[in-house]
Amino acid sequence: MSKIELNKRQETILQIVKENGPITGEHIAEKLSLTRATLRPDLAILTMSGYLEARPRVGYFYTGKTGSQVLSEQLKKLQVKDFQSIPIVVNENVSVYDAIVTMFLEDVGTLFVVDENAILAGVLSRKDLLRASIGKQELSSIPVNIIMTRMPNITVCRNDDLIVDVAGSLIEKQIDALPVIKDSEKGFEVTGRITKTNMAKILVRLAENDII
Repeated sequence: MSKIELNKRQETILQIVKENGPITGEHIAEKLSLTRATLRPDLAILTMSGYLEARPRVGYFYTGKTGSQVLSEQLKKLQVKDFQSIPIVVNENVSVYDAIVTMFLEDVGTLFVVDENAILAGVLSRKDLLRASIGKQELSSIPVNIIMTRMPNITVCRNDDLIVDVAGSLIEKQIDALPVIKDSEKGFEVTGRITKTNMAKILVRLAENDII
């Protein structure tokens, strides 16, 4: 993502292209009494951001898009593979007690449960573990496969899924994280995770103009 907040020179360039487009970079530079090399970074930013379009041997065109439209278009291009985190997994036979310890030590809100073939078998949330902790059960003797959410009742995503779609799933399902999976002959292999924290980080990076 390129800059959405434009500086004065970039705003001036936009106005020149609006009034004179198509116009070459050389002619824009002449109107501003600057060199083409000086303007090159600004033109690159405006083009990558979607404000301008550049056509070889023709020049620059103004797209007519607002800042919010440009931001929306950029958001719709972001994919899971660029923002996923490392998944925290446990075996389906570990105890609820061990799962609670793992969740605490890893400082996560969701654990992904795999079988002996490292295939996704279930998901454990904080609520699942808290629910199991209420009462007088011996947590060290209860395996997580008793309390986990099982396939096929698990929402998953893949590397090439769009971030906006994953965010919609998190909201719709009222969950904290989705496993990023890839298909194998035996089922789904867990390759990553996308969480609400990931979404917050994306928002901060957008605000800091740090997403390409």
